Amino acid sequence: MHSISIKDILTRKPLGEKIEIKGWLKTRRDSKDFSFLEINDGSCLANIQVIAASALKNYQDTVLHLHTGCSLLVQGVLNESPAKGQEVELHADLLEVYGWAEPDKYPLQKKRHSFEFLRSIAHLRPRTNSIGAITRIRSSLSFGVHKFFQERGFVQVHTPIITTSDCEGAGEMFRVSIPLHSDMEKQNESAPVGDFFGKPANLTVSGQLQAEVYALALGKVYTFGPTFRAENSNTSRHLAEFWMIEPEMAFCDLAENMTLAESFLKYLIGYVLENNKDDIQLFAKFIDKELFKKLKAVLNNPFARTTYSDAVAILEKSGKVFDFPVRWGVDFQAEHEQFLCEEVFNGPVFVTDYPREIKPFYMRLNNDNQTVAAMDLLLPGIGEIIGGSQREERYDFLVSRMKELNLDLEEYSWYLDLRNFGTVPHSGFGLGFERFLQFITSMNNIRDVIPFPRTPGSASY
Repeated sequence: MHSISIKDILTRKPLGEKIEIKGWLKTRRDSKDFSFLEINDGSCLANIQVIAASALKNYQDTVLHLHTGCSLLVQGVLNESPAKGQEVELHADLLEVYGWAEPDKYPLQKKRHSFEFLRSIAHLRPRTNSIGAITRIRSSLSFGVHKFFQERGFVQVHTPIITTSDCEGAGEMFRVSIPLHSDMEKQNESAPVGDFFGKPANLTVSGQLQAEVYALALGKVYTFGPTFRAENSNTSRHLAEFWMIEPEMAFCDLAENMTLAESFLKYLIGYVLENNKDDIQLFAKFIDKELFKKLKAVLNNPFARTTYSDAVAILEKSGKVFDFPVRWGVDFQAEHEQFLCEEVFNGPVFVTDYPREIKPFYMRLNNDNQTVAAMDLLLPGIGEIIGGSQREERYDFLVSRMKELNLDLEEYSWYLDLRNFGTVPHSGFGLGFERFLQFITSMNNIRDVIPFPRTPGSASY
């Protein structure tokens, strides 16, 4: 007999059939002649109720000793349930224990645990309803990302994790090089002869530059992988390791770039509402009562657009006292972003045309010589969720900008070549996957939407 998932059982409801399930015990409640067992296998949020009658041969010495966390195999017949809140129940005629969980040692009991506590037991927290739901949503959205781009003719490119180029030019990179020895099998005995990669190498902060290489050959590409920032920040919005989705398109200007970003975000929201409604419902019940309303508002309304200069004027005239004063030429802080999308535009807003001094070297210079063709998408409750730009396709302009920032032109010679050999207008953006998951679930801390968070002072597991 093959096991069937609880999700499949609740979908098909094979009443009267003998089936087998495998999973972990959530709770046990004893009555006079039988026990009620709630079992979950991780396939969905819902548990299935098992009726274990006292007639089972191992009822006394096994069933009555079961505790939360035990792993079980159960065979029996699926019947309609007379109880409220559930449609079916499994009447067991065989129950076996794979593994016991001692109740005085198992840290997950039948009560709500704080997310802070769950972070301290990241190897067990996937068994909770909340983290299990986040993980299923994350998996579903990951599939949705690929589906969106593949349906639109984009080609996925696996860009390197190890790189010698600093995309953002901020220097917040993790060094990964080691000394190269003449005999790598005898490192302790041989003298180093140079750097392993021949030059300093780091973990990537973005796959954008490499994605441009392929966009200028294949037209439309995207990357989806881990990125790393050596930023000493312990806020609820920052991680040292996180996942980025970065499409790059040839023959595309900033306006088309924003249109794609809006379509992408709405597609993912619609996808998760269709495929993970039960999991989303958990967060609507316990985290954010307005979650469905929030998601549908983003899904069904056009995104606002404003320039950076106009946004600064709005903030300056608002009469609100900010912790960080606003003036032209200064990057927006979270409080400014949230005020714009929550108090002014009442929804998502694209902010465009930022001062050149606060943006990376690769962004296209506007005709005013003061701003660049950049765009940030701000979401209520999150702030910046997408950052993008039209790239500087003009060789002379790019070289001039790189010289201003004292970048090594030789180091970026391959990137400059793209402007010499068939250059075209092109654009792209990056979406922080974990921040988007925060928005989808209304989770407060970004550490709770990634399986194993890496932050300053913490890299367990």
